[in-house]
Amino acid sequence: MTRSLGPELPPDLVSRLSQSDLPAALGRAVPLVTVDAAGRPHPMLCSYLELLAADPAIIRLVIGKDSRSARNLDERGAATLLVIDAERTVYVKGRAGRRRFTVGALARFDLAVEEVLEDSPAEWETGIRITGGIGYAPVPPLDAPWVQATLAALRAERAP
Repeated sequence: MTRSLGPELPPDLVSRLSQSDLPAALGRAVPLVTVDAAGRPHPMLCSYLELLAADPAIIRLVIGKDSRSARNLDERGAATLLVIDAERTVYVKGRAGRRRFTVGALARFDLAVEEVLEDSPAEWETGIRITGGIGYAPVPPLDAPWVQATLAALRAERAP
């Protein structure tokens, strides 16, 4: 069953998406779902490297500027992040602002959080739980040039 946590990220999600302990978060993926031109869901996988909670109401996202997801965000704006771990399953519904900016091959979007939903087992599902989130390997080195470019785009206060 799903319950609404409101229009802002709760403190534990702000912390998780703050990159305060980025090395520990690397290796875990976060699905991002946008809406394509035909109205169908379009998924992609992000890492915690590509996401940054600027505050409880805004999540910064950096993805390839020529990707389908970037085009979907430009044209329709709707996005849902799926934060799925053994501890918790949360869906963050948001809307991309009209002002994305690009840095090289990257596009930075600011997603305004519209609703946060927490999914928990229904009564008849007692004892059933997610045992782990989506993982990937190898973990990228934080000093790699593309990692540094991604982090710089996330942390920029405004378009260069």
